Amino acid sequence: MTITQLEYIIALDTHRNFVNAAESCFVTQPTLSMQIQKLEDELGVKIFDRSKQPVIPTHIGEGIIAQGRNVLKEHSKIIELIQDEKGVIKGNLRLGIIPTVAPYLIPRFLIKFLSKYPDVNLIVNELTTDQIIYQLKNDLLDCGIMASPIKDKNLNEETLFYEEFVTYVSPSNKLSKKTTVKPEDLDLSDIWILTEGHCMRNQVINICGERKKDGLKARFDYQTGSVETLKRIVDQDDGITILPELAISEFGPDEIDKVRYFKFPEPVREISIFTHRHFVKKKLIKTLMDEIISNVPNKMRKKEKRDVVKIH
Repeated sequence: MTITQLEYIIALDTHRNFVNAAESCFVTQPTLSMQIQKLEDELGVKIFDRSKQPVIPTHIGEGIIAQGRNVLKEHSKIIELIQDEKGVIKGNLRLGIIPTVAPYLIPRFLIKFLSKYPDVNLIVNELTTDQIIYQLKNDLLDCGIMASPIKDKNLNEETLFYEEFVTYVSPSNKLSKKTTVKPEDLDLSDIWILTEGHCMRNQVINICGERKKDGLKARFDYQTGSVETLKRIVDQDDGITILPELAISEFGPDEIDKVRYFKFPEPVREISIFTHRHFVKKKLIKTLMDEIISNVPNKMRKKEKRDVVKIH
């Protein structure tokens, strides 16, 4: 039994397809199949039921795969200990990040991070909160960046920064005459928001207050997870949308004219990095955290004391 064979059975369990599992391991499908068959012959049991589509583990296979995952985690910890001792920052780092953060945060740190740590292979996926949680629990991601808190005993979280919400208002809308806005000024029936499945949708609804939920009626059925799309709709409409603070950092004068800040205390969301409670690659993830925090505005950093209203 080898570490490589354990990696192959875990890949097949994850993808439930020989071709996809082989691709994820960067080997040919015959190579992966041969090594799994060799392991089964050595153990004298069938790990997978190949008569089913998709392929599924047998009863004994489930136990072997579970132990295999534990072995690989402990194996990774040994490698990590050696790298820490040598002061080495290298390896693959699989990061999931929600779409309302990714386009505004990643450009701030990515090039600097890759330049500083050329031996790190950073793999980034934009995913919804539910997808990130699922993939963290199934060892498909090493870490995820999401709005917090998330109450899940299987996940660890560490705050990165606090991000204000602002309103983006069409010049033809009555709120454009105000210099600042209050949550009670907002009418959900007039606000363009993200589709179901995005945590920022619920945060926007919560800013408006529970009493406004009955006013949430779609002006037309448009399913989007893009903050930029909402902004462009407002540019062409008389409506409003709510944007995260980082989204306006590169606005031109015409766009800034449409931004209205909230009156004190401002609503904010807490952005954190999440890992599985049994995670490895601690030093690599800590290095990524430090790089992110150093590249967000000072007032947003987690160490800054802020009198704000946290929106969940």
